[in-house]
Amino acid sequence: MSTTSSLSLPSSRILSYALTPVPSKPNAPVVLLSNSLATPFSSWQAVIPKLTSKGLSVLRYDPPGHGGSTAPADLSSTTFDSLAEDVRALLDHLSVERLHAWIGVSMGAATGIVFAAKYPHIIQRLVVCDTISCSPVNVGMDDIFGPRVAAARGAGKMDGIVDGTLERWLGHAWMDAHPDETSSLRQMMLTTTIDGFETCCAALRSRTFDLRPKTEAAGQGVDEALFIVGEKDANLPEAMQELRQGVERGLKKKNASATVDFHVVKNAGHVCYIDGFDDFIATVTEFLV
Repeated sequence: MSTTSSLSLPSSRILSYALTPVPSKPNAPVVLLSNSLATPFSSWQAVIPKLTSKGLSVLRYDPPGHGGSTAPADLSSTTFDSLAEDVRALLDHLSVERLHAWIGVSMGAATGIVFAAKYPHIIQRLVVCDTISCSPVNVGMDDIFGPRVAAARGAGKMDGIVDGTLERWLGHAWMDAHPDETSSLRQMMLTTTIDGFETCCAALRSRTFDLRPKTEAAGQGVDEALFIVGEKDANLPEAMQELRQGVERGLKKKNASATVDFHVVKNAGHVCYIDGFDDFIATVTEFLV
């Protein structure tokens, strides 16, 4: 059974988390699940029993202003380094010295790469799903996050942002075919505060957000890695290859025969653990066990 708990961070922010143990295995290896922007850790609910049934305990947490976690007073202060530092504080609090795996989607995947580079030899298996490589400004593109923050502020609520996000991530066909799952996810996402959305967008918009120089160090900091992407997730099936290659180069510095697989989930979008659930679970569990 999962119990939601909270940790008071050095900054006085509150970090909300849940640890789901394996009842018959008190010292089970820990798999950490890290969420995408505007999505609380409750979105992983269907994944948990698939992992605990394999003898793996599951740790989830909410980034700033998401779920039960609070946002910083300075909304511009959140970076991927600070997000990684939050997780390190959580692991220290729980006395978790090693993670069997870090499974991250989107913002959670980017945080995983930064964490692996910053804190080597804690993550054994890194699973990177559906992430961009850097902020738009770092590739000369228009900022897509600032206007979304402005729209949420102007409306005074997250409804429009959540509805637009669901359409981009899942598509109308999947949403129409799965109305209950869509409604449930929408309600979860609406728990994201505007402050939480803005502060995490600050990390995604920042010039400091560039995973490309960190991939080799991330590869050197883990034992194995796997990349997963939804087939319909814009250009990410092609764009993520650069990140995969960088992580693989890092792994090869320790083991010349190391490789990093790249799996495309058919007919899935940005949150492939939801609309590509069966394929995602089969791929991940094979990698983890």
